[in-house]
Amino acid sequence: MDWTPGGNSDDIEDRRGDDSGGGGGGFGFGGMGGGLGIGGFILLLVLSLVTGRNFLGGFFGGGHAPSQPTERRSAGPVEETQAEKHSVQLISWTLDDAQKTWEQIFEQSGKTYRHAKLVLFRDTTYSGCGTAQAATGPFYCPVDQKVYIDLSFWDELQRFGGGTSEFAQAYVVTHEIGHHVQRLLGIESNVQRLMHARPEQRSQLSVALELQADCFAGVWAHSAEQRGHVHTSDIAEGMKAAAAVGDDHLQKMAGRAVSPERFTHGSSAQRQQWLERGLQDGTIGACNTFKNLSDADNQDY
Repeated sequence: MDWTPGGNSDDIEDRRGDDSGGGGGGFGFGGMGGGLGIGGFILLLVLSLVTGRNFLGGFFGGGHAPSQPTERRSAGPVEETQAEKHSVQLISWTLDDAQKTWEQIFEQSGKTYRHAKLVLFRDTTYSGCGTAQAATGPFYCPVDQKVYIDLSFWDELQRFGGGTSEFAQAYVVTHEIGHHVQRLLGIESNVQRLMHARPEQRSQLSVALELQADCFAGVWAHSAEQRGHVHTSDIAEGMKAAAAVGDDHLQKMAGRAVSPERFTHGSSAQRQQWLERGLQDGTIGACNTFKNLSDADNQDY
């Protein structure tokens, strides 16, 4: 990727020096499956498959109210390695570039884009959706409209075969911003309504939501490629990252047979397909991942 390192984005909230220890209790997540993010699925899936308990079902049901944060103490100075500093600068640049891109796309259709915030933390912190933990991976909380990332996730992504290239990291960030776009467009609320009305389609709806966020990441990459920031070799790394977080790949790594009926994010092939579709077309209209679901044709996706 061609980009210029600079200061931290105004939309970044750096809590890495925060000693508040988070707030609320456990996985108190409410709202959408989209809030789980591409990494959060990893831990819950493995726990579900190994223990036989459905950790994912409770989350996607949206039945838990957000927990309240404890009183936050002042953040101390942030100590970081050179690798972390580079990653933060990349995240800052990607966040700003992606949100400027979506501002322009929204403006073209007469809509107003509102910026999301991105929270950097270590180990645990609070969110509008409950306690955020490093083990959950990056996620978007629709309640407070913030993305949460612990930089240790890059090690996990590499362990699952995704690599830690610059574009792989940019893909993670723009996927989560894709969930913010879904919220602003009303897609998230439509899907939440359908999940409650048609619980038998919950898994399919969750997959469609995640694949659309992948496609929206591709829409940003399309713009970045046209402006000379992203190159062919970068895209290959992004596809590698998308494959690493496919449901079938994660199920295999957990030592279980592939079970499509338990997918929540889509297979490796599906995630690559929709990232590629957004990249090739560069428009929201190319990202209708819901068109094959019953009742979806009547929704403004």
